[in-house]
Amino acid sequence: MVPTEPARDADAILRFWFEDCRPWQWFRQNQRFDQLIGKRFGALCLSAQAGGLSDWEQGASSALALVLLLDQFSRHVWRGESQAFAGDARAVSLSREALRQGWIQSEPECARRQFWLMPLLHSEEIATVESAIPLLEEWADHATARIAQRNLQVLLREGRYPWRNQ
Repeated sequence: MVPTEPARDADAILRFWFEDCRPWQWFRQNQRFDQLIGKRFGALCLSAQAGGLSDWEQGASSALALVLLLDQFSRHVWRGESQAFAGDARAVSLSREALRQGWIQSEPECARRQFWLMPLLHSEEIATVESAIPLLEEWADHATARIAQRNLQVLLREGRYPWRNQ
């Protein structure tokens, strides 16, 4: 496990993702961007995937930073590898807990709500993706909800996401 200073590390993750990066960077494949995330946050991703950083689950900001590590940053650090998805179950659990705690509902920034909910649309469980659609429509945006609808159609047809076959 990586020793961390939770507030500092969580703030650095949130600042990087929501202030330093531009939205177009979040979803485009870019090797340099992937490498930057790996260099800056790869050790924290590993720790999170190994079940570490559990103290981050206690507050909204640090829990969102943990979701980003597990759901988004891991996809950049291990693009094209199965390890990219190793944090998905924990990220889904954190997303659901954020709903129970009211953290998503009280978050004023749409982008932060979107990334709180993103693990639900990445899930390969049909019921989880189905539940994500109305949440994304209410708390994020219609474009992200449409992606969840497309993901649901793929799961209904294929039973999983075929692009993860590699």
